[in-house]
Amino acid sequence: MMRRMTLVLAWLLAMATTPPARAEPPAVPSGQGTATLEHLPALKGDYFALTDRGSGRVHHLYVRYPEGYDAATATRYPVVYVLDGDSLFPLLAPTHLFLHYDETLPEAIIVGIAYGGFDPAINKRHVDFTAPGDDTSAEQGGAPGFLAFLRAQVLPEVERRYAADPARRVLLGQSRAGYFVLWSAVQDPDLFWGRIASNPSPGPARDALFAAPRPYTGADLRVAVVSGARDTAERQRIAHDWTTHWSAPSAGAPWDVTLVALPDGTHAASIGEGYRRAMLWFFRGDIALAPAQ
Repeated sequence: MMRRMTLVLAWLLAMATTPPARAEPPAVPSGQGTATLEHLPALKGDYFALTDRGSGRVHHLYVRYPEGYDAATATRYPVVYVLDGDSLFPLLAPTHLFLHYDETLPEAIIVGIAYGGFDPAINKRHVDFTAPGDDTSAEQGGAPGFLAFLRAQVLPEVERRYAADPARRVLLGQSRAGYFVLWSAVQDPDLFWGRIASNPSPGPARDALFAAPRPYTGADLRVAVVSGARDTAERQRIAHDWTTHWSAPSAGAPWDVTLVALPDGTHAASIGEGYRRAMLWFFRGDIALAPAQ
């Protein structure tokens, strides 16, 4: 009896002094970076990483599928490539869904191209979105390399993986990335059917935005420049100057150009309205034929 009580007391003492076992966290599904989006249907899609062969930098591509997406069908969708995807992809992907509901905008695949953070050690937007020029710093001027990355790696990989329509590519950029969008239009007019430059920065290398366009074969190309009245005077000026210059018949622009003026627009917070108005202008023919809802 005494031995049994001694064993019981020893067991109780051990239980009191031994910390409880820690529960293991639940297993995370494969596909790094996608598990937390699985319960957000407006962001339903895919993720993959892509290393720029030129710079060696890893970019994270988040993909939002159109509603009812089925890659096995013959349907092919426009693709909107969103620069600064770190912040703009989770905003504009569901915005497009609501535009599809309310404005009968055709559904699209949305691709956010992200650096993986805002830390300048990995976020090189100041390099990738700036063209070489006399006033460009030694660290900047990486736009030609980033354009090559889009052309040779991003677009082929997206169009290999998904039901994408190569004839309806759209590129969107905000601020410095907006500058890149305009510069890319001059450098490679055919690469994107539509381009949205939201409150573009004026430079460095401002003159590169007005250089003679490279040869092109496409028709019906479109560029929308968004400008908020509450943005800086310098940014409003480049938006006005670029659209005025390339709208003149003598300029021989490869694209139709429109200025989307937002009377109460700010530099960044009005991106949703700018996207709405630009996309409705791009797809105006499709929307006119769409049944009313």
